[in-house]
Amino acid sequence: MNDRMTDITAIGEVLIDLTQFDVNEANVPLFAANPGGAPANVAVAASRLGARTAFVGKVGADSFGAYLRRVLSDNGVSISRMCTGGGPTTMAIVTVDDTGERSFQFVRGADCALMPEEVDETLIEESKFLHFGSVSLTRGIARSATIHAARTARKKGVLVSYDPNYRPALWNTERDAVEWMTLPLPVVDVIKLSEEELPLLTGSSDLNEGSRKLAEQGISLVLVTLGGAGSFCRWKDESFTVPGVPVRVADTNGAGDTFFGAVLSRLSRRGQNPLEGLERSELEEILTYANRAAAVTCSRSGAIPAMPTAAELEGGQI
Repeated sequence: MNDRMTDITAIGEVLIDLTQFDVNEANVPLFAANPGGAPANVAVAASRLGARTAFVGKVGADSFGAYLRRVLSDNGVSISRMCTGGGPTTMAIVTVDDTGERSFQFVRGADCALMPEEVDETLIEESKFLHFGSVSLTRGIARSATIHAARTARKKGVLVSYDPNYRPALWNTERDAVEWMTLPLPVVDVIKLSEEELPLLTGSSDLNEGSRKLAEQGISLVLVTLGGAGSFCRWKDESFTVPGVPVRVADTNGAGDTFFGAVLSRLSRRGQNPLEGLERSELEEILTYANRAAAVTCSRSGAIPAMPTAAELEGGQI
């Protein structure tokens, strides 16, 4: 491995978040076409915070696809292994309630069509982390491509990070979701999930018990986001909580992805084996940083447009 290796290669969906931002005088909802998709969000968040990132996924041969390519590239994410075709660019229709919480509807397209042979194994081998989420496990050949990428990373000694972000609208049943969302766990090194997703994957809503069950499956670092309360961590048989940062919420879209991107970006600075020699004190500092980054995203509208830069966080501007 060389000094210019990719820190994080993310695989999965990049899409248009049609996000409600207001209503007009006739009470008709108004939407903005924001760039989104959890793995792409993580790649951008990490890139803005100084990591070298790449994205593998598929968009349509349409104006939305061209726009998403430009957004990723403008944010420093390598798109040399992005593909085009397989239908129109996927959309998520995001409505926001008075508290900033989101609800989703999806119009699936090209993201489902990524094929295993379109996954560049050399890119994975030359990365510190291979990152993916569970949306690309929901349907289509992209399910096989994602699992192939994760297993390739494990075989090559590349760390695997996973965000089992549960979107009920994308699964036939909860049982189907649990089956596929738990399938990759044996090859995962770092996992980030919400309080709501913990019992789905482990059968326990208790942070200590649920995280212990994940650790027993070989996952080294377990992270649970707690909204405004911060984040919970299990590492080396220890568990602890790092407080959140109070903020006036504009919307929560992309906050978890910003948190995970911040964690991975900071871990990537630790050399070719980012988890080696990691101690609790350093991990607490990393999670404090990630909580701050997520809070900034919550204070702004949209996902990618709301993500902070390293200069904002480290320069004391926020």
